Formats: sequence, structure tokens, C-alpha cells
Amino acid sequence: MSDITTTDGPGGALPPGPIGVFDSGYGGLTVLRELRAALPDADFMYLGDNARAPYGTRSFDLVYRFTRQAVEYLFSRGCPMVILACNTASAKALRTIQQQDLPRMKPGLRVLGVIRPTVEALGEISRGGHVGLVATPGTVASESYDMELAKFQPHIRLSSRACPMWVPLVENMEAGGDGADYFVRRDLEQLLAADSDIDTIVLGCTHYPLLLPKIRRYVPGHVAVLTQGAIVARSLVDYLGRHKAMATAVSRGHSTEYLTTECPDKFAGMARMFLGTDIEARRIEL
Repeated sequence: MSDITTTDGPGGALPPGPIGVFDSGYGGLTVLRELRAALPDADFMYLGDNARAPYGTRSFDLVYRFTRQAVEYLFSRGCPMVILACNTASAKALRTIQQQDLPRMKPGLRVLGVIRPTVEALGEISRGGHVGLVATPGTVASESYDMELAKFQPHIRLSSRACPMWVPLVENMEAGGDGADYFVRRDLEQLLAADSDIDTIVLGCTHYPLLLPKIRRYVPGHVAVLTQGAIVARSLVDYLGRHKAMATAVSRGHSTEYLTTECPDKFAGMARMFLGTDIEARRIEL
């Protein structure tokens, strides 16, 4: 995971703590699931800002402020690193937090995102260099994928499609309904019409894997559909392998704590759909 290029800094070893995982809502649970599978002994602390979701249509300044508050909270709870398991937060807030906020905090703390690892993986996955992106309006408008591709995969041509209805469909438990078919088919048809040579489609929102059965129904068989959870998990394992101080700072108690800014019972019910298992959540204030 290379959203930052700094090495472990001075200031003494960080005390062991859980890996923080943040999302504006529930979608980051698809990333958390893969992180737990890749690092089964690690401790995690998941925070969903469900009371203020969705982030996808909010301004850059507001997404930055909300994300910074969540990151600061997770650091205050002992997390040595935070994964922004949210494309909108990664697009609109990550760089500012890394460049402006982290230097003022305790040395060694890290905040990483999901966009750079995804872009790095595309170089191996896309055969012809024509990639489609489906994402929230905020992620598409940020042009973060365009900028990262220009830096790291300049040969790839990107076509983007904002899909404002996909997250509400998932969060209203309509991912399997006929309404989802209409919006998924419409958006994918328009994306593919923009470039008939697309060979890979990136699901640029961590909610979208729950729509995967319908997405595959409307995508030609030769087109790869890329979800982010496993990519981010592999990238994090690589990152910890290269940053021994951070690997030592991750506590290893096989535990996961779930936090939400909204109703914990509602969160637990939705989390069951994302994780396939029962969990307990606790409400916190940011």
C-alpha cells in the first residue's frame, strides 16, 4: 500500500493498537472482511460515520472535515494506522490529511487509502489498457483515479460513470430488486458506450460488491470486474512487510470492534448483510 512514501519516522515506537478502518457508512465492511482474512491475528477497529452518510455528494471541505474527525478519533483510541476504506474519503480527504495533519501529530502514525492500490493493480489486470470506473459522483468529480493513473499507469485510458443510485439501493436493501437491475443496466450500458474497448471495470465504491451479481449480468464476459477489498488487503500485507515498526505497532488479539455514529442496532443489522455474520456495535460521537 503506497498512498504515502514516508518511512517509519523518529519519536519512539508506537504502543500496540488495532488497525483503524473508516468509511462513511457500511461499504468499508467489504474491505474489512478481506483485511481480516489477510491478517487474521490482527486487531481492528471499524468506524462508520452512518449519521452523516452518504459522503458521495458532499463538498471536498465537508468530506475532509468529517474524515479528519474520524481519523483523529481512531488515533485517540490507540490505532497506529487508519485505512480509509472509502473511495470518496480517499479522493477528497486523504492527501490533505497526510500533508497537513499528520505532520502535527505523533510521529509514526499513518493514514492510507484505497485508490492508489487499485490503480497499481490495474497495470497487471487490464490487458488492453481500456478501463471503466463506476463510482459515486464525488469520486468521479474528484478525478482522483484520473490523476493517479496519469502518474502510475499513463498508458491506461479511463472512462468514468457516476452512479448516484447504487449506494442507496444497497443501503435500502434493494440490491436484489428489479429497481437495481434498471439502474445497474443503464449505468453500465452508458459506461460501455463511452469506450467499446473497455476490458476492465473498477467498482470504485466499497458498497458496489453487493451489486456484483447484477453487475456481472450486464457486463460482457470478457470484461473483468475489479473489486477493491482483496487488492487493499494484499497491499496492506505488503506495506506491513516493508514497514516493520508499523507491523510491530499492530496489536494481535484476533479482535474487531465496531463503532457507528448512528443507531448500533441498525448498524449491526446492515453489517450482517455485508459480513454474513452477527456483530455487536457501539455508538460514538465525533
